[in-house]
Amino acid sequence: MTVTFTAQGQNMLPLDEILDGDCIEVMNALPEASVDLIFADPPYNLQLKGDLHRPDNSRVDAVDDAWDQFDSFKAYDQFTRAWLAAARRLLKPNGAIWVIGSYHNIFRVGATLQDQGYWILNDVVWRKSNPMPNFRGKRLTNAHETMIWASKSEGAKYTFNYEALKELNEGTQMRSDWVLPICSGHERLKDENGEKAHPTQKPESLLHRILVGTTNPGDIVLDPFFGTGTTGAVAKLLGRHYIGIEREEAYRKVAARRLGQVRPLDKASLQTTASKRAAPRVAFGQLVERGLLRPGEVLVNPRGQAAKLRVDGSLVSAEHRGSIHQVGAALENAPSCNGWTYWQFRRDGQLIPIDVLRQQIRAEMGD
Repeated sequence: MTVTFTAQGQNMLPLDEILDGDCIEVMNALPEASVDLIFADPPYNLQLKGDLHRPDNSRVDAVDDAWDQFDSFKAYDQFTRAWLAAARRLLKPNGAIWVIGSYHNIFRVGATLQDQGYWILNDVVWRKSNPMPNFRGKRLTNAHETMIWASKSEGAKYTFNYEALKELNEGTQMRSDWVLPICSGHERLKDENGEKAHPTQKPESLLHRILVGTTNPGDIVLDPFFGTGTTGAVAKLLGRHYIGIEREEAYRKVAARRLGQVRPLDKASLQTTASKRAAPRVAFGQLVERGLLRPGEVLVNPRGQAAKLRVDGSLVSAEHRGSIHQVGAALENAPSCNGWTYWQFRRDGQLIPIDVLRQQIRAEMGD
């Protein structure tokens, strides 16, 4: 297939393309340190023995494709080491990787990640709300898969949109156990014969959470086992670039057709709740310099205690003087205090938190 190389800084990358070939060879041919995030859904090496049937004797369409079969654990481990080394080479210094797997392979993958210098940040349990039952009744129903999230190295400043994930979780910290359904209904892609186009197609909800939480618009996301293109479809929708690698022609055709139907969201829709740590720093003295608060004005704490504002932005109360944080901590007899949320000023008979003025300045800085 023809690949268009697009300038990206000093590198040349095939952005928003599906590349045909062996993932290790293709990754080794791409520019070093050029990718922000990798999502990998490698072969699970399921080691299936014979056909699996339901109680009505109908055959289960399980994963029995050649790409999931390896001669031994040794062969699988060699493959894992090779593709993870190629992936790490591609990651930018602050890049990260997600790898998903089952009990058949994820522990072997996790050990190799650590051996190669990746730094594991979390493991996430994807608990399937509608798992396939265990038809033989000889084991527990396999109702989850495990994902490992790792940075390229210890100390890397990886992307983590904490506040955005918190909003997705109704204002509560996002946990490491995610309850999401497997692909079914209209989301399950079919081939020309009406059969499942891919046996392990991942739900878009899973990739939505990963990309919103650990990438930003414009980032480059690579998927070395692209399949039918779930990663690319979600990346395109969310304003991220994708690079897909897939050696199976049938999967590439389905993915290309799917991606052609995706329309990216507009810029306004792509905005997420920003991390408080990422917000521009505003010095309290700026409020005085700009006349939003006047020297001599009185600030009040939640208990009605007062402190007077001085020309340099410091406060003085009956017994204490210092910054908004220092005086607040002294009045509360506490080791620290967030003065921005502690103090209020009076306007038209109403008490208003001084943080309102900080947010006003931040809004202007973002214009």
